[in-house]
Amino acid sequence: MIFNTDQGAQFTANAFTDCLKASGVQISMDGRGRCHDNIFIERLWRSLKYELIYLKAFEDGQHLTQEVKQWFRWYNQVRPHQGLDYQTPNQVYCDNLKKRSE
Repeated sequence: MIFNTDQGAQFTANAFTDCLKASGVQISMDGRGRCHDNIFIERLWRSLKYELIYLKAFEDGQHLTQEVKQWFRWYNQVRPHQGLDYQTPNQVYCDNLKKRSE
């Protein structure tokens, strides 16, 4: 198991890292100034929560899993993204694949 984090004091303290090491967990830390790397994934999780999780009641974990999979298909294949010039992530990915193979 790998624990990845930034270099915040709470994560670099010996009390914390020693606990991870004692449990056999490998420690991976982002470089100094790399806190912005998480912006994109945090935005994705925010979208998932506000567009699905907070709006629905799920019967059980299986129902939740099905709905999250469906949401990700929609997010990647149907929903246009402003930051991608109103294309879907799949369109951008496929366009880049085509350009590389030309």
